[in-house]
Amino acid sequence: MILVNSKGWLIHNKKHYKCALGKKGITKNKREGDMCTPHGTFGLGPVFYRSDRVQIKTKLKKIEIKKGMAWCDNPKSKYYNKLIYTKRSKETLMRKDHLYDIVVFVKYNSTRVKKNKGSAIFIHVARKNYSPTKGCVALNVKNLKNLLNKINLKTKIKITF
Repeated sequence: MILVNSKGWLIHNKKHYKCALGKKGITKNKREGDMCTPHGTFGLGPVFYRSDRVQIKTKLKKIEIKKGMAWCDNPKSKYYNKLIYTKRSKETLMRKDHLYDIVVFVKYNSTRVKKNKGSAIFIHVARKNYSPTKGCVALNVKNLKNLLNKINLKTKIKITF
């Protein structure tokens, strides 16, 4: 189990990692665009990564990020909160910065997707100053790679106040 708390710590196997969370904190009532990280316990999906920038070791499914890959954050789309291939998207996975060099999909609002309940919740690379995210959990690249090396398909993430 990975535990994430509102004080900005991700804890796994008694090891504490500094992390960034949504700009407006953690919420039980997540809404699209609210800048909050969702409260709850979630499974982890595949790891998307930039093979031209990083190498990773993990037991989770790995998917190389390719041009045109994005995450649908449009609640009106039938592809809401799913991987898509497009030329235009706010949530393109191949970014110029390094935030999405490694992206772990958090299985939030993914089984029976509810429109406007939030999309594109990931664990990804943090900015150098750990500035807040739009709702994701972010770690520095070294710690994220270390975590990926220790978790498996059964690992869950619990985000709590």
